Amino acid sequence: MAAIHDLLAQVQDEALRARLEQEINRLSKTKKFGLVFEEHLPECTPLYDIPVKRGSTVAKKTGAVSEMYEVSAIKDGIATCYHKVTAQMEEIPVDELVSVARFGEPIYPYLKPIDSVCNAPDSNLWHTLIEADNYHALQLLEYLYAGKVDCIYIDPPYNTGAKDWKYNNDYVDGADAYRHSKWLSMMQKRLKIAKNLLNPKCSVLIVTIDEKEYLHLGCLLEEMFPEANMQMITSVISRNGTSRENEFSRVEEYIYILRFGQMGVTRTNDNMLSEDGKGVISRVWFNFMRTSTPRSKTKGQFFPIFIDTKEEKIVEIGNALSPSEKAEDVVAPEGQVAVLPIRDDNTEATWGAIPETTKRLLAEGYLRVGSFDKKTNRWSIQYVRQGDQKRIKSGEIVVEGKAKDGSLILSPVDASQRIVFPKTVWNRKSHDATEHGTRLLKPLFINTRFSYPKSLYAVADTLKFFVKNNKTALIVDFFAGSGTTLHAVNLLNAEDDGQRRCIMVTNNEVSEDEAKSLKNKGYNPGDDVWEALGIARYVTWPRTVCSIEGHNINGKPLEGTYITTEESMADGFKANAAYFKLGFLDKTSIALGRQLAELLPVLWLKAGAYGVCPRLQDEKLSMMILPDNRFAILMNEKHFQEFDAQVQKHPEIQTIYIVTDSEAGYREMIAGYGEKDTYQLYRDYLDNFRINTGR
Repeated sequence: MAAIHDLLAQVQDEALRARLEQEINRLSKTKKFGLVFEEHLPECTPLYDIPVKRGSTVAKKTGAVSEMYEVSAIKDGIATCYHKVTAQMEEIPVDELVSVARFGEPIYPYLKPIDSVCNAPDSNLWHTLIEADNYHALQLLEYLYAGKVDCIYIDPPYNTGAKDWKYNNDYVDGADAYRHSKWLSMMQKRLKIAKNLLNPKCSVLIVTIDEKEYLHLGCLLEEMFPEANMQMITSVISRNGTSRENEFSRVEEYIYILRFGQMGVTRTNDNMLSEDGKGVISRVWFNFMRTSTPRSKTKGQFFPIFIDTKEEKIVEIGNALSPSEKAEDVVAPEGQVAVLPIRDDNTEATWGAIPETTKRLLAEGYLRVGSFDKKTNRWSIQYVRQGDQKRIKSGEIVVEGKAKDGSLILSPVDASQRIVFPKTVWNRKSHDATEHGTRLLKPLFINTRFSYPKSLYAVADTLKFFVKNNKTALIVDFFAGSGTTLHAVNLLNAEDDGQRRCIMVTNNEVSEDEAKSLKNKGYNPGDDVWEALGIARYVTWPRTVCSIEGHNINGKPLEGTYITTEESMADGFKANAAYFKLGFLDKTSIALGRQLAELLPVLWLKAGAYGVCPRLQDEKLSMMILPDNRFAILMNEKHFQEFDAQVQKHPEIQTIYIVTDSEAGYREMIAGYGEKDTYQLYRDYLDNFRINTGR
């Protein structure tokens, strides 16, 4: 390190030298064991809807977003700026600049309504799509739902090197030596906030990934969530596989599942391993011999079972042989045969239990003579396994009577009624991403412009293992992509009349090729033409509307049925969804109470997103009583008595917002609201986003 500091002293640029010293000092403290990766420059995001003004942090629209300037003056459409690192002054036309937010700096988000779809006017169920960089959206969600989310399902970019994601507004390709490090840095920042969303008492985090990053991701998840029960699932998503020259054809991806608190895996009638979707064999009688366990490894499980070969009946259970006794030393009574656990190669194995337990199995009808092998001249012994014994007692397996030998006569096990735990390898035809992802979307769009969407049924099955028994679960997906998660939640709700709610977050980026084409035509990010082709507006939201209402983007009814419900796609779903774009407010204007109209959607979401999102009709109102939305707002504390009287008339109101600068006054006003959720505006909002920074 001394040599590095000597070289550093030779750097003439003071600002650059200071920055290098800061990074070197940070690097010297980096851990040497475990998952080690660069944190890189702080991520930044361009804010195309925020006007450039004096004091703004900006970047050039045509440059790197991490090359930031501060505007010191604006005159005649020209901004005088100085570079944040070099401090060099530069004059740049305002229309060539874009405001920039640096991750970790205080931001004050709001939600601008873009559109909505209502196919269940009598339902309080409202899903949400938020168009935003997911880091800032997660900051907002932390304010809204810290510790309240039941399930997070994300399908992050797989970092294939094919420029499928951006870091600091630049696509990351396979030639980037730091692409794995950048990917981990990006994921860590988001997972750190996401962790605060999950209900610590009972929740689940689900992350899908492929072979490019699954090792790195697994280490990161173990490091960040040491308290979680973590498993990895292998899921077959392409039976044809991906063709790669001189390589094996890959058919699978991976799913990390992290369970918190009391969250368990819902048992099902499908072990997820079979191709036909049944997954459960229909027999309950199994070989009693443990062929994998040699005699020397156990005590008391090598003994004769005497059978009457004519009656094919077990007569007696013999005593365990001592280590010195051999199988050939056993003599069977006349008319009987001694059956011992001997493998086909004449080596000694063991029975599945000691003599005392075996006698109980025989007495209860759980043991019988099996088949005779003419090649080895041996009889087999069969038994009912412990799990199936419990199912017989609970009535899951029906006992038809007893056979002549005293064993139970059991009706064939119906696979649809057999309850098992799913396996860690999933192989389902319905999980094929081409058939039930890409091809499922084609009827909705003329051109999806979205590569590799997940199978709708793969996502639904994954969610079902954790929210099947929670019909009001709150599910978040902050890498929403084409919108499969919300589609899957609607499908689950249709299966059992659930009211599960989904919040999706996605940016509105266009592909690299589209960006080049648009720039050649003179368009820039933020222009209407550009924004209309972004993923949120061109794919995610249209899919949401079309799937809920049951038609394609041209209004033609959808054809086909959902394979899990056998209901027509044209019937749509009884659900509603609201589409917002995340923006940023001025904290001074908020403190002065000038931003209530903009903050109403945020307050609506915080109160549970019941009913249609309200809008402020009159800026001069002293209060808003919104029983359909289950919340109320007091804007003028002088009218508290009237406000309180109105709230008492509507017990369905569970969330109270009071605008006041007086802490004592606020405490006095909420004293009578018991278990209702109460918040002091705008202090609660401003304090949250001022404190929760510097991540």
